[in-house]
Amino acid sequence: MDESDQFRDCQQSSKRSKVATEQSQSVVPPALDIDDNTESTEFKLAILASLHSDLSQDVLLDYLLAYDGDIAKVSKAISGSSSGTDLKRKRGAALGYQASLHAYAKKDGAVQGVQRSNTKALTKKGKTLHLYSPEDIEANTPCTMIHNFLTNDEADALLKELLQESTSFHRSNFQMFERTVQSPHTYRFYVDSLEEVDEQKKEYLWGGGDGYEANVRQSTPWMLKLSTKVQAKVNEEIQRRTRDYQPLGQKLKFQSPDPWTPNASFVNCYSGGKEHVGWHTDQLTYLGPRPIIGSLSLGVAREFRIRKILPPESSTPGDNKNEPTHGDEQGQIAIHLPHNSLLIMHASMQESYKHSVAATPTITPHPIAGTKRLNVTYRHYRADLHPRLTPRCRCHLPTILRCVQKRAVSRGRYVWMCHADSTPGKKSCGFFEWAEFDVDGRPKWAVGFKGNANGPLTGMGDVDGGELVAMEKDEVDSVKQEADGNRLQ
Repeated sequence: MDESDQFRDCQQSSKRSKVATEQSQSVVPPALDIDDNTESTEFKLAILASLHSDLSQDVLLDYLLAYDGDIAKVSKAISGSSSGTDLKRKRGAALGYQASLHAYAKKDGAVQGVQRSNTKALTKKGKTLHLYSPEDIEANTPCTMIHNFLTNDEADALLKELLQESTSFHRSNFQMFERTVQSPHTYRFYVDSLEEVDEQKKEYLWGGGDGYEANVRQSTPWMLKLSTKVQAKVNEEIQRRTRDYQPLGQKLKFQSPDPWTPNASFVNCYSGGKEHVGWHTDQLTYLGPRPIIGSLSLGVAREFRIRKILPPESSTPGDNKNEPTHGDEQGQIAIHLPHNSLLIMHASMQESYKHSVAATPTITPHPIAGTKRLNVTYRHYRADLHPRLTPRCRCHLPTILRCVQKRAVSRGRYVWMCHADSTPGKKSCGFFEWAEFDVDGRPKWAVGFKGNANGPLTGMGDVDGGELVAMEKDEVDSVKQEADGNRLQ
C-alpha cells in the first residue's frame, strides 16, 4: 500500500473510530496502550489525527517516518512547537519533506504514476522539488532509497560506535583559488585492514588538506559487520536498476560488470544545522568511471540535494557567460535522509549530477545523536587504479581522475589532471592527459582491456590534442573547486 492509499484509508478510518479530538497541541499520549511494532500505519495516523487535527495527513506521515512509527515521540515532537506556523517552519527546515508526487491522483482515485527520468520536466529554475517516497526518488534521480535499512539494534549500535569515533574526526584545510579554506564538517576515512591503513598513508594521495595520514583508520567492528549487508543490498539494487531503468536492460558504458564490493568508506559528521557540504561530485580517482556508492545515514535527519549538470548553451572555448553560477538556476531536487536510511547513488550519479547537504536553521534532535548526523559512504577502491599504476604529473605526484562535465564538445570524457594546487602553498604544473578506459571501465594497463572507448565525440573531425586541451582550459579551471570538495565526501 503506498502513501496516497494510506492517506485515504486513514481519513475513512479516523471518522469511523470516533476518537475524541483534542484541539491543544500540548497533548502527549503517555497512557495510550499501543504496540508500535504491530499496529498498522493507518491506525497510528488515525490516533495522531485525533490528537493533532490541525495537521494534514502527509505531515503526520512524515513525522511517523522520522520517528520510526513511535506515536508518543511523534506527539511529543509536535507538541514542542509553540504554534502550528512554527511547526511547519521547523518541519520544512529539518525534514525537507513535501507531498509525494504519488499524491497527485486521477479523478477515479487511481494514482497517476510518475514517469521515469522525468526530472527535467519537474525541476524549475530557482525552485527545489522535494521528493520523499522511494518510488519518486528512483523514478526521477539516479538514486535508490531504502528506509529502515538496518534493524533498530544494528542502527543504534553503529550510531553509538561512530559517535564515539567522531570525537576525534578531522576538519581539513585546503586551497581553493589560492585561498586556504576549511571543510564545513568533520570526517574520517576508513579501510578494512591495518595493512590497508599503512598503504593509504604511504602510497595514496588526496590533494590538499593537512593531517590526512592521521585521519585514516581501520573500519570499526560494526562498520565491518554491516558492510556485507550493504554489499548484498547494493548489488541487488544495481541489477534491478539496470533491468528496469536502462535501455534494453544493459549496464551503462564504462560501468563495471563486476559485483560491487565495498572496501573503504568516508564517515562524515555534521554537528548542528550549520555544518554542511557544498555542491560537488565525488572524486573518481580510485573509484573509476561510473562508480556506485552506498550512503548510510544515522542520527538527525538532514536534506540531501542534487542537481543535474547541464553544459552551457555555448561551447565556444573561453565563453562561460551562459554557465549557471548557482545551483538554484537549474533547479534542484531535495531528498530527506532520515535515521537508518540507505541511499544508493547509481552509476550515472557522479558524472551527471552534483550533490550537497544543505545547512538548515533548525533541526529536530535525535534521541541518541542529538543534533549530529553521521553518514557512512561505502565505496569500492579498485586495485587497477592504485596510485602505483595511474599517471603522474610533472610534479611527480599521482594525478586525479576527472570527468568533463560542462563542455559539450568533450562532455563525458575522462581526464587525468595535476591537482597539486589544492594543497596550501602549492601550485599546479598544468598536467592534462586524456584517460583510456574500455567499455567496462578498465584502464589500459588492466588485464582484459578491450580497447579505448574514451575517445573524442563523433563528428569532431581532425581536432588535434593541442586544440582539445585549449578547448578544455576553462573546464580544467572550473573543476578545481569541485576537486577540493570531492575529497570531503
